[in-house]
Amino acid sequence: MSFLKKLFGGKKAPQPIETPTAFWNWFLQQEPGFYTAIKSQDKAAEKLQQIIDQLQQLNPELYGLVGMYDDNTAELIITPDGDIKNIAFAEDIVTAAPAIKGWRITALKPETGFGKSTIRMNGYDFNSEKIKFFAITDPGKPDEIEIHIVHEDYAADRHDIIGNGSLIYLDNAVGEIMMATQIDDIYFDPPGVNEELIPIEKLKDYLIWREKEFIEKYDGVRYDTENDNYSGLEAKDENDLPMVAIVNQQLLSWDAKASHPWMLAIDIAYKGNETGMPDETTYALMDKFEEALMEKLHDFDGYLNAGRQTYNNERTIFFACKEFRECSRVTFDCIKAFQNQLSISYTIYKDKYWKTLDRFQ
Repeated sequence: MSFLKKLFGGKKAPQPIETPTAFWNWFLQQEPGFYTAIKSQDKAAEKLQQIIDQLQQLNPELYGLVGMYDDNTAELIITPDGDIKNIAFAEDIVTAAPAIKGWRITALKPETGFGKSTIRMNGYDFNSEKIKFFAITDPGKPDEIEIHIVHEDYAADRHDIIGNGSLIYLDNAVGEIMMATQIDDIYFDPPGVNEELIPIEKLKDYLIWREKEFIEKYDGVRYDTENDNYSGLEAKDENDLPMVAIVNQQLLSWDAKASHPWMLAIDIAYKGNETGMPDETTYALMDKFEEALMEKLHDFDGYLNAGRQTYNNERTIFFACKEFRECSRVTFDCIKAFQNQLSISYTIYKDKYWKTLDRFQ
């Protein structure tokens, strides 16, 4: 038998999942077993882990949820778990999905509404009777959306439990996309706070109204960096390590920053000298990566290169962006092209007033 295994090569190694189409081809082969496990609740968690393992070959930060949508329809939800930079990839995989009888394929955790539903976690209830909210507007930053959640059982020593439970409840109620993209800051306050509390059921309407105002105010606003001048900045920290920055100071003085509310921060880790600075070869390679990025992310399309900082074995490049989906795809592809040459990671987050860049002012 061992001779035959050697002769015929044994069992073929599974093909790597490198495209959404490859993922769905694999899924279709396994689908009957997945459906049976989910409907019967027998080994559903094990099957879900198999799906996640394949998804994460495409993107290591994507996850999945499964359940029965109705008596005859299983549902697979592909989610980035609130990570903005991975929303586009979850959506792209779902867009590529074929029609599969008996299945509903969904990108991001959907909105279920407030209704009468209750989530119970760690001995506490999370529902529309327990949770209210109020909003605060800063006259100096009028476009920011700051939400304060008030749960009847909140106290400082229960912050993690009440905070996590409330966020999970709201994620389900208004949907993952709204929670991830339309709130700038969220805080938790104890009952008895001196503010007029609003029923939590009105949160979605409030966010829609604020988003509509924002779009009307900034739709079509663009910035041309062609004639801008970049300034060099140098400083040292308390350990005498140098920090070198190249910054577009004219852009940082712009009075319409909120029109490009998404901050793309790209970190390149390198092994520097005793002062934390890179050698000439690494400098050139990092510049080459940034040039490749700028060939795809143009200012007239809504991607503004605000500058970069080099300090303590790391370079960080900052782009202020009009949107978050395409810039994430482009950045992901550029990183992949340099993956054998540089150690690069990135994040995207809401920063309407570019507070990240205040250090350079």
